This record gives sequence, C-alpha cells and structure tokens, in this order.
Amino acid sequence: MAAGSSDPPPASAQPLQPAEPTQPIRPGPADPTQPLRPVPPEGPVAPLSPDGPVAASSSTAPPGGPPTGTAVQEHPKPAEPKKRKSRLGFLKELPALLVIAFILALLIKTFVMQAFFIPSPSMVPTLRVGDRVLVNKVSYHLHSPRRGDIIVFADPHPTQIIHRSAVSSFFHWLTEGFGIQTDPTKDFIKRVIALPGETVEFAHCQVMINGHVLKEPYTTVKDCTSSYPATRVPANSLFVMGDNRPDSSDSRFTLGFIPYDKVIGRAFVIIWPPGHVGWLHGF
Repeated sequence: MAAGSSDPPPASAQPLQPAEPTQPIRPGPADPTQPLRPVPPEGPVAPLSPDGPVAASSSTAPPGGPPTGTAVQEHPKPAEPKKRKSRLGFLKELPALLVIAFILALLIKTFVMQAFFIPSPSMVPTLRVGDRVLVNKVSYHLHSPRRGDIIVFADPHPTQIIHRSAVSSFFHWLTEGFGIQTDPTKDFIKRVIALPGETVEFAHCQVMINGHVLKEPYTTVKDCTSSYPATRVPANSLFVMGDNRPDSSDSRFTLGFIPYDKVIGRAFVIIWPPGHVGWLHGF
C-alpha cells in the first residue's frame, strides 16, 4: 500500500431476508341486496324432456343464428295392451255370468217372487187386461192370507193335463216366469173375501161376513143378479171373489173354496204398463 493513501474499508456482506409469504385473496361476504346469478356451466347442456333425458345435439348453435345439428324427435307411446286383455277377459267370463244370472232367476222365480200376466177383466178396475204383477211367494210362509189380499192360486179342480215336450215345457215355464203369458185356465187371481171358520153370504148386491155387511171400496160395479147362501168356510181354505163381480168366475160358482196349498202368493205391485204401475193394497 502506498504511503499517504487511504482506501475505504470494504462493506460487509448482509444476508438476504426471506420474503413474506403472500396471503390468498378471499372474496368478501356477498352483498345481501344483490341477487345471486347462476354460474353458466361449461360446455353444451342437453335440454330436459318430460319423458326423460335427451341426448345433446352434435353441434351447438352459432351466436345470433338458428340452431344447427340433428333435431331430437319424440316417439309416441305404444298402445297399452291391458285394455284389450280386459275386454277379452270379460268375453271369456260372459258365459259364466249368464249361467249365474239364469240360476239366480230360477231360484227367485221358484222361491221368492214371480211375474204374472192378467188375461181377463175379472179384477177390473184394480187390475186391467194386459197388466203384469209381481207375486210374493214368501209372505204366506210367515203368516196366513188376510182378508182383502189379492192372491194368485192354481186351479183347485184341474180338468185336463197338457202334455208338453221338454223344450216346450222349458219355454212355457220361462214365459210364465217373466209374466209374458199366463194360461187363464191354470192360474187365477182374485181377492180374499172370507177366511177359515167365517160364514159368508152374498145377497142384495152385498157381501156379508158373519151377518155383517162387508165394506168394499175396491168395487165399482155391483152384481145384483146372483146370490150365494150363507156358508161356512172350511178350515185351511179361502173364499175369493173378483172385483168385477158381474164378470168374475170365483168361489160363488165353479172355483169353490181355495185350499191353502193351492195359493201361490200375494200380488203386491203392478209393474206393467208404465202408466198403471203402483202398489196393490189389501182392505
């Protein structure tokens, strides 16, 4: 080193300080006054269909232009086969239903009630020719016939027996059961006038029971040409007459007394024709 010269001392080296780590920027709380905006998804989104998901189109629509790509068509639903099966099932069950209905009709006709056709004017004005009535076959199993009842009974003195084939007998039974026709010489319909043990007499256009005049509001035509002596009604028998006294063949003449076992039932309602439908009441 030369004399008289002075050099500055070398600066001492300072160590490097590590940089402070940067803090991630976090978004502040959302402004509650601002509405939230949905974030658009990335890429094309397939439209929703009411029948399920539909595949997206192969290309997207250019901005400001009509959509391009293959259109998706909805196929109509196939017809439901259940309706056809239900119809076929009903047709298969129809014969069985008809058989059951026929058996029920047979049981009802035999034990419960039966329709009868009125072939004569003997019950006018209560019943007219062509009327159809329903006859209750159960009531007289619960109690005996009563005065004023309109009853249907079989001929107590049949004079001839008609022989029919099996087919003819079936159709005859069927038409009688539904009241389509009635043999006027086989079954009769009359009103009960006198009961077992009573004394009945018909004279001077009036009926007398045990010496007392019987009130009969159901008759409109009086019969003053015939008479019937005072007679006691036998046990388990009935004395019957038609409401149309001048034109009725009843207990005063050939029918005589009607045994209980010949009574079919009590007529209680007129079901035909529609203009004459109504209940039948005793007095």
